[in-house]
Amino acid sequence: MRVREILGTVDRTELADYLRRARTRLAPRDVGLNAGPRRRTPGLRREEVAQLAGMSTDYYTRLEQRRGSHPSRQMLTALARALRLTDTERDHLFHLVGEEPPRPGTSSGHVRPGLLLILDRLHDLPASVLSDWGEMLAQNRMSVALSGDHTGTNLIRHWFLAPGGRDLAPPENHEQHSRAYVASLRAVTAARPDDPGPAALVAELRSRSEEFEVLWRAHDVVSERPSPKRFVHPVVGVLELDCEVLLSDGRSQQLVVHSAQPGTRTYERLELLRVVGLQDLTPGP
Repeated sequence: MRVREILGTVDRTELADYLRRARTRLAPRDVGLNAGPRRRTPGLRREEVAQLAGMSTDYYTRLEQRRGSHPSRQMLTALARALRLTDTERDHLFHLVGEEPPRPGTSSGHVRPGLLLILDRLHDLPASVLSDWGEMLAQNRMSVALSGDHTGTNLIRHWFLAPGGRDLAPPENHEQHSRAYVASLRAVTAARPDDPGPAALVAELRSRSEEFEVLWRAHDVVSERPSPKRFVHPVVGVLELDCEVLLSDGRSQQLVVHSAQPGTRTYERLELLRVVGLQDLTPGP
């Protein structure tokens, strides 16, 4: 009988085997990657999983080699997302590391594989998966090209507290966006009063943002964002994009897709954005 290699509460051998099997069952096209002509082994490469999870290749490799340090809960969530694990598979991953899986009714950051499947196939439109309280859970390349890489960022905190957090929105839309963010956050905290994530965010924003505090006291629960949504992109200019939202079961996550009508100037600029992608075309000094 094999002796289980456990450090603390981490079953390193089982964890390594589980990660390796989950990696090899995925094809590059399953996660929106190009397989390339020289791929000889099935599944994803270690560096591809690391890239999808936002970690270093060296750290992920050490996990598969049974010598990595204890992954944090945030790292486990990122791995579950990168490997397209179901809720049950995600829970098993948490158990292998000696962590309790996220409780039902709380924010876990785990993206349903069905939403990621759709996201991976939207190559020419900016698309992202958000939690109902503003956590950016996943983006495709067009979304990153449009607004920057915000995976792991809370967009409501970013809007109210981050320097430059409103640069992409025209000034005339700032108040409307602020009211919409506060109203949506109030609705979430009322629906899930025991969820620590949204509650902590509200407490932080009320203490650090006078604007947020004023709007919070107004007690609005319904406020629409501008439609179409306008972006002031530093390379391609102003984009007036339609916004479609697909809600997950339970409505705690949403797939947001931006598009433009063919034949419009915004459509042409969106095509330009698709071509230049993530290249830095801003003028030099």
